[in-house]
Amino acid sequence: MPREKQAYEDIPGTYVFDAERSRQGYAINMFCMSLMKDENRRAFKADEAAYLKKWHMTPEQEESILKRDYNRMLELGANIYYTAKLGATDGHSFQHLAAVMTGNSQQGYAEMMLGGGRPVDGNRSRDGKHNTPSPFMAEALQRGKPAASRAQAPKAKAASRTPVKSKAVSKATSKPASKAPVKAKAKSSSKSRSKRG
Repeated sequence: MPREKQAYEDIPGTYVFDAERSRQGYAINMFCMSLMKDENRRAFKADEAAYLKKWHMTPEQEESILKRDYNRMLELGANIYYTAKLGATDGHSFQHLAAVMTGNSQQGYAEMMLGGGRPVDGNRSRDGKHNTPSPFMAEALQRGKPAASRAQAPKAKAASRTPVKSKAVSKATSKPASKAPVKAKAKSSSKSRSKRG
């Protein structure tokens, strides 16, 4: 059944993982989750096409996996966090996958992200109806700072606080507890035994 057109589908370079895509991509996502087990990874790597047949995917979904076309997988209902398990099975980092998906080298992708990410211009909804930034982004844009640098500031402040002693350290440096309450408890239980019998 063809996908129902959504208003947000004109945002370039992304596929929103909504309820419809979730249903559409269930088989892809369950296949990817199966790769968390070593025996499944070995079976997949031994015969990829045969392993995929277990999951009852569409031919397009199987083809996207065999070609490692991650953007097509997302379009066909895969979730990026699930497909990362396929990338890991192939020995790739998430940064590698993101670079491939954005048409960058790993270094180019890292530099882009360190520089504040993709520019907003040209990466918004084309009809203009969905271009209102979130309150978080709007505040950051007003201040003229990238949101990423503002998000890191509280972490740096928290790291500069005086460290708290862990329980293990405080136990090792404190005096041992008195054994008097334990002895008293033992005496009282022996008294209660003598009263019974």
